[in-house]
Amino acid sequence: MRSYRALLRTPEYTPFLLSFTAHSCAQTIGALALGTLVFRATGSPFLAAVSMFGPQLAQLAGAAFLLSAADRLPPRVILCGLSLAYAAGAALPAWPGLPVAAIFAVLLAQGLIASLGGGVRSGLLTEILPKDGYVLGRSVFNMVSGLTQVGGFAVGGALLTALTPRTCLILAAALHVVSALGARLGLTARPPRVAGRPSVSATWRTNAFLWSSRPRRLAYLLLWIPNGLVIGCESLYVSYAPAFAGTLHACAALGMFVGDVAVGRLVPPAWRPRLAIPLRLLLAAPYLIFILRPEGATAAVVVAVASAGFGAGLVLQERLMSHTPADLAGQALGLHSVGMSAVQGLCAALAGAVAQLTSPAVAMTVLAAGSVAVTLTLAALGRRASPDRLINA
Repeated sequence: MRSYRALLRTPEYTPFLLSFTAHSCAQTIGALALGTLVFRATGSPFLAAVSMFGPQLAQLAGAAFLLSAADRLPPRVILCGLSLAYAAGAALPAWPGLPVAAIFAVLLAQGLIASLGGGVRSGLLTEILPKDGYVLGRSVFNMVSGLTQVGGFAVGGALLTALTPRTCLILAAALHVVSALGARLGLTARPPRVAGRPSVSATWRTNAFLWSSRPRRLAYLLLWIPNGLVIGCESLYVSYAPAFAGTLHACAALGMFVGDVAVGRLVPPAWRPRLAIPLRLLLAAPYLIFILRPEGATAAVVVAVASAGFGAGLVLQERLMSHTPADLAGQALGLHSVGMSAVQGLCAALAGAVAQLTSPAVAMTVLAAGSVAVTLTLAALGRRASPDRLINA
């Protein structure tokens, strides 16, 4: 499948995409509002970064206890329930006078249940689309995510100049409810992909199987660590340039959109594996310029160019699926989503801690250098493990 027209004519794909769009808009506006709320209340770059990305750490617990549900429960039911839980998680921090500690408790609970979201959506996508349409279909999801982030951060930044962060959080909660309605009305009721009840033992057993393969391990690590370190850089936008943070986030999303269009639509399938490492390096290397503390348009251009490197994720997900049984697609992609989110949360916390001790510019430079080093190391390990360099990603 190489045509957007054929993709959008696929039954259920368009309503699924629209539901995801509402979810992505809600996440974008809510994260910026929450980071701003916490930063205004505490003045701490560390707490502001953790409030935006730290809840993703809680997804590690979900991966350990809940992830088997991604293939063992009806996907439409899970998606609707998750959207309503996100709505509650966005609305509660907007309660006037709620202590910062209570806000983080809400985010912890939200992160725990959110561990299912990525696996359920990605697994359902493998059922809605034929096998040769997954990369194109996934790239459109990423493109929509990029566009909604461009619009969401731009609109969110504008809203924060006219409204309070709490009002913006209520708007985010309403968008999550719209996402739930879209999933309920636009998707058919599918049975689980795997028979049996979700359990901790099933989660651990399948996770151990997925991790036992060296090609899958290398793909997971390249999906998680270089990406996470760059997300740590992004988590410092608010403290690096408080008045310009929305623009930086929007430019990052725009760059990601361009990278996903190029990889998903323009690059021939045979070329994709060759681009993974160059794109991962592109993702991090431009951030080294932040040691010079660029401002305004210069910083925005650097961020946009770097974010085109997020397109490597499509290549690596395709590689991961080529080494994974079809009936485990939900948990395999869920493990990717949870691992990526957890590493992003860790790196956001690390970035905030380094920025607290030095400065946001120094912290961004340190994390970017670490991302380059990890990418080169894993690329070397992949070449050793595979003489024909199939794991050159």
